[in-house]
Amino acid sequence: MIVKDVAVALSGLLGLGIIAIGIRFLLAPRAAAAYGVAIEQEIRGAGAYLSAKGVRDIVSGLVVFLLIAAAGHRVLGGWMLVMALIPIGDAAVVLRSGGSKATAYGVHVATAVVMIVIGFLLLA
Repeated sequence: MIVKDVAVALSGLLGLGIIAIGIRFLLAPRAAAAYGVAIEQEIRGAGAYLSAKGVRDIVSGLVVFLLIAAAGHRVLGGWMLVMALIPIGDAAVVLRSGGSKATAYGVHVATAVVMIVIGFLLLA
């Protein structure tokens, strides 16, 4: 049971982290956009898209806490596995756009790996 408790705690930390990232996207969208692809200042509406990403991130983080409070380990674990597709997709976008390989792998793929490990620990 201690492994599952650690996995739940790590899920909570990931939830807090993604909420913090989302808040940064709302408060300073262009500064937060350093997730691997540069945003040109002249792109009209870029701030709106980045703010929408911030909302998505905040809600995703809040769902972690809903699942911790109201669902079992298996539901949280399954959710983590499915949601690991987001950082995998983010890495693909960064690489396809000619962005930083270090960020694609060191941030996005690493996050996905952590989420997958936590997901499997919760499902075990």
